Amino acid sequence: MEHYQDIRDAVARLCARFPGDYWRALDRDMTYPGEFVAALTEAGWLSILIPEAYGGSGLPLSAAAAVLEEIQRAGCNGGACHAQMYTMGTLLRHGSEAQKQRYLPKIAAGELRLQAFGVTEPTSGTDTGALKTTARLDGDHFVVKGQKIWTSRAEHSDLMLLLARTTPLRDGMKKTDGLSVLIVDMREAVGNGLTIRPIRTMMNHATTEVFFDDLRVPAENLIGEEGKGFRYILSGMNAERILIAAECVGDAKWFIEKASTYAGERHVFGRAIGQNQGIQFPIARAYANMRAAELMVREALNLYEAGKNPGAEANMAKMLAADASNEAANVCIQTHGGFGFAEEYDVERKFRETRLYQVAPISTNLILSYLSEHVLGLPRSY
Repeated sequence: MEHYQDIRDAVARLCARFPGDYWRALDRDMTYPGEFVAALTEAGWLSILIPEAYGGSGLPLSAAAAVLEEIQRAGCNGGACHAQMYTMGTLLRHGSEAQKQRYLPKIAAGELRLQAFGVTEPTSGTDTGALKTTARLDGDHFVVKGQKIWTSRAEHSDLMLLLARTTPLRDGMKKTDGLSVLIVDMREAVGNGLTIRPIRTMMNHATTEVFFDDLRVPAENLIGEEGKGFRYILSGMNAERILIAAECVGDAKWFIEKASTYAGERHVFGRAIGQNQGIQFPIARAYANMRAAELMVREALNLYEAGKNPGAEANMAKMLAADASNEAANVCIQTHGGFGFAEEYDVERKFRETRLYQVAPISTNLILSYLSEHVLGLPRSY
């Protein structure tokens, strides 16, 4: 698999324009990094998966993974814009030609942002088949009613991919049948049936809950076939987990480099603290675990790009990489001692940001349940 060193170098140069003080200022006020996202858009990194015919680069998922890994490795936060990459697969693979012509060139040019993904609901969580948001066909429009939560970047996106129930559940019907994907133009929707409410969290993630009160969405905005939306979303979820895993690898590299540098420079009792095995060994173990996770990310990418179903590999990559970044974050704080909690070192900010991926976009326990049932053949536990 290509390493994309030229892409990595270019992304690193761009990220150097957005050092720690930029992110710290945003973090204090919970402000969206609009300048950073605009720079990534202008450089073409957020349209890397869009085919050249629509104004993008037409590169595979591994190139997008390289971009996001380098963003995190540079100490920046790709969470502000990564959804544009992993939601893209649903539109690219299942959207009509008219939809692609209408949206993709504008997304590639930076005229439109596709950053919001409306799936999770307060009552269903990761039990997607139990979602209650409905979309009822009325003439040439769907009428949407319901609520979504943890819909990040909704305030900073023009378009949302929305999963809603278009066929009521009946006896004998699979819970995941009857779900459909709609493209919601939020520029028109806000104030006309769509309400967005920000949620303050422990990290600056621009997340929200959204409410649909008889929002009318043109029927032509239906992606693919009505009722087949869960399958379309699943393919996007594999891409999402792989890309998040790449971000976690980038985070782990940042923490490990930060810890190693500090351990070499910090002197206590007349010697560098990095000379002590009690400091060395945790950093070395975090490095080994990061490299192992990195290999699983590559395996998942290989399968995805070969057109196979990398469900197990995408889940394992996400879990192992999130574990590796979480471990590296803890090691980095421990290495820095009290300074690890000081804002100016950026360690505590990155620590909070990477902690999210133990829970999102899917929790570690659900990944273990998936592997138990679908790989090991154990009885379903839920």
